[in-house]
Amino acid sequence: MANHDITPNQLKHMQDDSDKLFVLDVREPHEIDICAIEGTHKIPLGDMPTRFSEVPTDMPVVVHCKLGGRSAQAVAFLQAQGYNNVKNLAGGIIRWIDDVDDSLTRY
Repeated sequence: MANHDITPNQLKHMQDDSDKLFVLDVREPHEIDICAIEGTHKIPLGDMPTRFSEVPTDMPVVVHCKLGGRSAQAVAFLQAQGYNNVKNLAGGIIRWIDDVDDSLTRY
């Protein structure tokens, strides 16, 4: 794992321990319709250049997609904009389903 990656279990602990956490889903709307992590904010990766100001700078940010590739791109983009507390969910929502919440639909 890259040093900006976290596991689904680490994210779950962050969710349980803090109300100051911004979880960002960068998948497309049709993917989010299939399954989503409760409480996530949704900005498709292609919209990041025009919508990144919606992402707060004063709390931890965890970005996810389906498998981790698009979210890694979003993390790199946000870091280039000066965000320094941003992490990528390793394995994306598919690993989240495997490790944390198997009630969600795999696709």
